[in-house]
Amino acid sequence: MGSGLLLRGAAALCARGLRAAAAGRLCPLLPRPPARPLSTGGCWCLRAAPGPPGRGEPPRSVGRGAEEAVAEEELEELLAPGPPPGAQRLLVVHPAVKWGAKKPQLTTAELQIAEAVALINTLHNWTVLDKIILSTKTPDKKFIFGKGNFQILTEKIKGLPHITAVFVNIERLSPLTKKELEDAWGVTVFDRYTVVLHIFRCNARTKEAKLQIALAEIPLLRTNLKNEMSQLDQQRGGSRYIMGSGETFMEMQYRLLKEKEFKIRNALEKLRRKRSVLRTQRERREFPVISVMGYTNCGFLSELPHDLIESFSATLDDVAYSDLIVHVRDISHPETVLQKASVLSVLKNLNLPSHLLDSVVEVHNKVDLIERYQSLETNAIAVSALLGYGLEELKEEIERIVLKTTGKKILTIKVNLAGPQLSWLYKEATVQEVDVMPENGTANVKVIISNSALGKYKKLFPQ
Repeated sequence: MGSGLLLRGAAALCARGLRAAAAGRLCPLLPRPPARPLSTGGCWCLRAAPGPPGRGEPPRSVGRGAEEAVAEEELEELLAPGPPPGAQRLLVVHPAVKWGAKKPQLTTAELQIAEAVALINTLHNWTVLDKIILSTKTPDKKFIFGKGNFQILTEKIKGLPHITAVFVNIERLSPLTKKELEDAWGVTVFDRYTVVLHIFRCNARTKEAKLQIALAEIPLLRTNLKNEMSQLDQQRGGSRYIMGSGETFMEMQYRLLKEKEFKIRNALEKLRRKRSVLRTQRERREFPVISVMGYTNCGFLSELPHDLIESFSATLDDVAYSDLIVHVRDISHPETVLQKASVLSVLKNLNLPSHLLDSVVEVHNKVDLIERYQSLETNAIAVSALLGYGLEELKEEIERIVLKTTGKKILTIKVNLAGPQLSWLYKEATVQEVDVMPENGTANVKVIISNSALGKYKKLFPQ
């Protein structure tokens, strides 16, 4: 369908494999930056919003352009990245629940640790030096493992002098557990929340995506603040009040963090309204919208942290306004069935219209990696994006369904180039090709046009 299709992949749903981000665009939370000294001790703290200009500063203009500039400046401050953490050399640890209600039913520990390693491999300058699977009965207790396995793990870490961090492949470590593990091992400890959030941040391109990530960072910042203030209080024997304010330092930091969260939510709401206006314009122009979705290392994930789903819900909501969903699967992956179930589960939770769910185009990618490929799903389209196999068939299927769903037609209309017909078609339809015939001043124009627009055209320009 060529230029007639507006391919709109939702940020968290992109079917492309994530690539390593450029150096310098790394998450400010991983690892913690060096503490900035305060008169009462060391702490990584939030900055208060700048006050009114002083004597040496020129007064700010109150015009509309100046207001927009100030708003843009405040937005950039919310998005400002912290100091990059540099290279990391990690040990990946997977706690395998061998029995009980928490034992995974549709996967294996080997596949889960392979996904964890793949997550790390998407990050620039992050390297997996070693990996280990250890059994546990209760992964949510303080040290995750029993005494025996914890001792084995500690000895392994001590025997790897070059590692800088440990990635424990569970959704979220409690602040107490994280502190205890870091004290025991002497290195930074990451969980899935911090790693996935870091990957999202490294791959964010739009302001909205960056704001959503900044919002998802708030719980982590709040936890880090609590831990640091607890350590600070132990060192100096209690909280101190800010001079004359009646507010402790910790209370001030929590207040600044809450103000930052409020500003981020306001900025996201403004972008949401702007996106709504753009969506209305697309609907008025009757552009077809396609959402490309799939299970990647960081779009859909098994055990995706709940807070991250909440932060990206606005982006996911855009899927509901699609004319068609294209679900791309890595059919060569050993967990491809489980990955499909994960994607469909998220789609169902979005409360999408039934006709949209019923018309999903299923694409089996990487068939070149499977010997004697045969699909058990009759409606699936087999492709190899690497070799280009099946892409033309996929394009034709997308075109067929979009035309059927939107009630559009592909027509070739002969127009008089001296008149306004061609300009009108560019405005009200999607022009694909223009074949000019200079000898008689006409052109054959191939367009994608709705029935309503075609009726208007015939009324305005009767033949």
